[in-house]
Amino acid sequence: MRRKTRNFTLGTVGIGSEYPVSVQSMCNTRTSDIGATLTQIRAVAACGCDLIRVSADTPQDCAALHTICRESPLPVIADIQFAAEAALSAIAAGVAGVRVNPGIIHDPAVLGKIAAAAQNSGTVIRVGANAGSLKPHEVAGRIAKGMDKTEATAAALCEAVLAQCTLLEKYGMTNIKAALKSSNIQVTMRAYERFAAQTDYPLHLGLTEAGTPRSGEIKSAVCIGTLLNRGIGDTIRVSLTADPAREVEAALKILESCDLRPNPVDIISCPTCGRTEIDLIGLAEKVESIVRQTLVAGKSIPFAKIAVMGCPVNGPGEARDADIGIAGSRNGQLIIFRKGEVTGAYSEAEGFDRFAAMLTGNL
Repeated sequence: MRRKTRNFTLGTVGIGSEYPVSVQSMCNTRTSDIGATLTQIRAVAACGCDLIRVSADTPQDCAALHTICRESPLPVIADIQFAAEAALSAIAAGVAGVRVNPGIIHDPAVLGKIAAAAQNSGTVIRVGANAGSLKPHEVAGRIAKGMDKTEATAAALCEAVLAQCTLLEKYGMTNIKAALKSSNIQVTMRAYERFAAQTDYPLHLGLTEAGTPRSGEIKSAVCIGTLLNRGIGDTIRVSLTADPAREVEAALKILESCDLRPNPVDIISCPTCGRTEIDLIGLAEKVESIVRQTLVAGKSIPFAKIAVMGCPVNGPGEARDADIGIAGSRNGQLIIFRKGEVTGAYSEAEGFDRFAAMLTGNL
């Protein structure tokens, strides 16, 4: 069961428990480079991204937002860090949302101006705190009172975000979502669990500074997936040191694995063993690439479950419930099967070409 939250729209995207969990990424271009930024936004939109965030640190960035917001296929969120006045400029430029960090922007007078501008324009505010922006004494004081470091950091994150949300509410701002991130999985989960139990704000999930795809996708899947399976989370970002498109692909796979997004095609493949007489790893990667490229191009795959198996034992046998599958045979050939029944045996090159044509509806 999804945790019940307040609901509103961020541009064209519904936020909150009445809406599907949405996927967000962030451009790594200079926002002032309008062409590069829009190109990247269109690329992640084609991958299935719902929301895009861009940095807004300079007057040049904010000036570029007028064009970016007008031409972007996705609602644009301005990430505000050091220049509070940039939030006002970004709102005036037409962003659908702004992110403010309570560890950096906390002057009540400034927040009052941001809240007023956001209300007048229908802009959503995300209060997003990172463990790295907490003041050392905020954690140390709790540890001195007996909390372990994980709980102390989680509690400090909750207090910082809740205090700023409360202040924004005082100024009449209600369309607020929140994020409480750390690079530590346990700190992040405890912070979200604490905050979720106290409020009805929609929550943006993420493990900050998760790392390269090799490790970051796994850590993010553990953290975000666990929270989603507990009903916590309304938007997500998989923060990777990688192309933003990779973030979107990982986020969508997490949602599919948690049954929060329909999985258009489920690819199963067996682990390699001594019976394997083909390049199973290469074959599985090629099949996955064909499926991904076909779906990104807006085309459909005529099979819901595809199997890529190493030998006849794991082929038509263990994967008999697959709509279609390909497997290695004892003589190095590839066999193609449907619902457990072999339909043909081919040389490796011919078998793959035939299978690829079947997947794309060309055979």
